[in-house]
This record gives sequence, C-alpha cells and structure tokens, in this order.
Amino acid sequence: MDGSEGGEGSVKMEECKQTLVYMWGYLPGASSEKAPILSPMPVSLPDMISGKDSWRDVSGGGCGFAMAISGSGKLITWGSTDDEGQSYVTSGKHGEIPEPFLLPTEASVVKAAAGWAHCVSVTDIGEAYTWGWKECIPSGKLICDLVSLGSFQKDTSAKHVPSVSEQVSQRSEASSLTSGEISPGDNKKAGEEIVKRRKLSSAKQESDGSVAADEFFMASPSIVNLGPGVKITTVAAGGRHTLALSDMGQVWGWGYGGEGQLGLGSRVKMVSTPHVIPCIEPPVSGKDRSSAIALDGKTLSAQFSKAPGSYVKEIACGGRHSAIITDAGVLLTFGWGLYGQCGHGSTQDQLRPTCVNSLSGIQVKTMAAGLWHTLCISVEGNVYTFGGNQFGQLGTGVDQIETLPRRLDSSSLESKHAKIASCGARHSVILTEEGQLFSWGWNKYGQLGLGDSVDRNIPSQVSVSGKPKNVACGWWHTLILAETPI
Repeated sequence: MDGSEGGEGSVKMEECKQTLVYMWGYLPGASSEKAPILSPMPVSLPDMISGKDSWRDVSGGGCGFAMAISGSGKLITWGSTDDEGQSYVTSGKHGEIPEPFLLPTEASVVKAAAGWAHCVSVTDIGEAYTWGWKECIPSGKLICDLVSLGSFQKDTSAKHVPSVSEQVSQRSEASSLTSGEISPGDNKKAGEEIVKRRKLSSAKQESDGSVAADEFFMASPSIVNLGPGVKITTVAAGGRHTLALSDMGQVWGWGYGGEGQLGLGSRVKMVSTPHVIPCIEPPVSGKDRSSAIALDGKTLSAQFSKAPGSYVKEIACGGRHSAIITDAGVLLTFGWGLYGQCGHGSTQDQLRPTCVNSLSGIQVKTMAAGLWHTLCISVEGNVYTFGGNQFGQLGTGVDQIETLPRRLDSSSLESKHAKIASCGARHSVILTEEGQLFSWGWNKYGQLGLGDSVDRNIPSQVSVSGKPKNVACGWWHTLILAETPI
C-alpha cells in the first residue's frame, strides 16, 4: 500500500476494468462463409490463456489475417483460411480461433507489424524476428555504418515477386487492374502475380502446403542480425520492405527498395542485408558528409539529411514508401511518389529521407502510411493527409490526389484532438484525445466499421463499446484495443 488517501479505491477502480479487442473488415477465417465483418466484433482470447491473461495491444496484420499482443507478451494471430495461400502460411495457419504464434524465444513480444505477406515482431529485450515471404527475410553481410565504407550484394537468389502484388488483394482485386489505377506495365506484372498465386495454390493442394511454404515462404521466425548491442524498440512493415527503430534512434531497413523506400539514394531492387538509413546529419565538421556504398561494382553516394533533431522517434511504412519523425517533430518521407504520398508537391520518387518542407513550423507527433497515402498528426492534434485519394482515403471530401499535406477541416473533427493514426491499404482511422474513433476511405469489406460497405470521403465516427485505447489497421481490416468496465 502507498498509504495515500483513496489508494484502495483507485485499486478497486482498476480491478473493475478490462481490455477488449474488436475487429472488423476482411478477415475471411474469422467469420462464417468468409463474409466481411461490417461492424465491430469482439475477439476472444485463446482458451489456453484467457483465464490468466488479457489483451495488451493490437498490431493490425497483413492481407487476410490479424495480429494482437496478449498481456503476457504472446503474439496472437487469427483470421486466415487455408485457401488464402500466403496469408495462411504467414499467420501460422490460425483461422477462426485466435492462437499464440510461437517464436523461438521466451521473451515477451512488445511490438509487431505485417506487410503484404511478411511479419516482424520485437521482444522486450530488443530482438527482432521476421517471417513470411523469403525475399523479405534479411540475410548476408550486415551494414552497420554507412559512414565508413561498407558493401552489400544484391540478392539474386530470391524469387522475384512483382511489386504490384501489394496493390491487389488475393481474390477480388484482380478485376480492378484495368481500371486505370495502375499502368499497363503493372497490369502485365499483376497477371504474372495471379499466375504465380495459382501455382502456389496448386502446389499447396498437392502437398498440403509444404511445397509452397518451402519455396516461397519462411514460416519459422528468423532473428534479425543487427550487430552486437543493437536493441530494437519498434518495427514497421510495408508491402515488401521493413524498417526497424533502435533504442538509440537509428533506423534500419531491408527488403525491396526499387522506389527508394529504403533510403539508399538509389533504386535497389532487393536489399537482403540490414543497413542503417541515414536520416539525420551526424555532427561532423570539416569532412565530407556523404558516404559511399559499393553495389554490384558501382559506388553510390548516400547524402545525409539536414533534418533538425538528434534522433528518430517514430517510423512508418506504406506500400512502397516510408516515413519517419525526428525528436524535433520533423517529418521525412522517401520512396514511391506516384500519387504524391511523399508530400513534396510532386509525383516523383524520393530516393533518400527528405524533409516535408510544407510542414515547416508544424511539430509532427505521429503518422501512418497506407498503400498510396500518408497521414500525420501535429502536437496540437490537427490531422494532415496527402497522397492517393481514389477511395476517399484522404478524408478531404473529394477524390483528387494531394501532393502536399492538407489539413482536414471536416466538421466532424471540429474541436477534436487526434492522438493516434493508422492506415490500411486504402482506408484511414484516427483516435482522438476525447476517446472517439473516426474512419474514412475504401469500405468494400467493411473496414471502416460503420455497418455497411459504402466508401466515405470524410471522417465518420465509429461506435464501439468501451473507451478505445489504441487502433491498428491491417491491409483490409481494422482492430482496436478498448477498455471497458467489468
């Protein structure tokens, strides 16, 4: 006892609350007949731990499966089906019933993230584990420091998966490939990807999934080697690339980098060696502030950003772009820019971390990235969006893209102070300081949680039981962690 007046009453109040997880959207293995979940539905803890455990956090998930973390630090996955191919293998083959995903460690999981078909998690001792598509699993020589000359080899052994794969769902998105959303060249790649998925499905049927898993996926989590003494605090997963943030504020990256989303200053198709991404200019005086990297016999220059700040405090991955925030509240973006999702006033790719200058003077608190768009929140609680807007995912009330950050002035957000943001592939969700949840964008699978499948181009309030504490979007679904009275 602390001996303070009212202490016992405070304890009782704490004991009378519980945390719940709610889900909605596209989780085929979690609903009857694989029907979309249009309204928030509670998620039950696995029977094996429900009597002595609770929910700690939500982590979104990939395409067709969800992830969350239990109070005891177990990673819980569910929602996949055996005919979903990559999702079924990547999620641990966990369907309607949430189950612990086993990691090769006894340490507690504190953070997790999922891309199109790969996952990454972080333990309380700072270790990162990853699994899923083999091309997303790091290997090879480690690049610890870009300032000193280092070298890495382009991964030529991994099977190439067309980059358009993160733009289409495994089933229903194929019909949209000729709708003008992507280029004719990408249509060809998409067709190749569909053929590949059919081959995967056929192989899985012949051998109960073993061939498909062995050839294209790493189902068993592999530890990410980032060198001695490096402790990871959080991770972010894009379509086919991964970022990790260390306790020293360094950003590490690996995976696909063809549009610059790995911040190397060049288009590198595949980087299977984790490297530190130069985000903030080091305190070097009188010396060349660039570094050189040897890549397939060519020397690339990696210029450091002159972003204010001493370290990076937050990271996010979109489909093929990345975003970071420094301790000074400065937003930097890099990667694919076709829809203006990097926020620099153009549709050009950004090959290295670059400050979003139009937000100069605005301190950014947090951000999130979707397939084609980006969302950020200022310390005052204002919401800014930019990028693709084909489905209203920017919340501006129209469908035109925004290449520069635009502040949302929707009447539904008037006098509200946003504090947490999350983006799915084509939808956005924010949680306010007042404990209210708002969503907008693509809603074909009910991922907005509004009871229907109608798209919204302005923020709409989601009705949930209890007080939301956190929100996390998967590619086509949404999860929230809520606190409710017992």
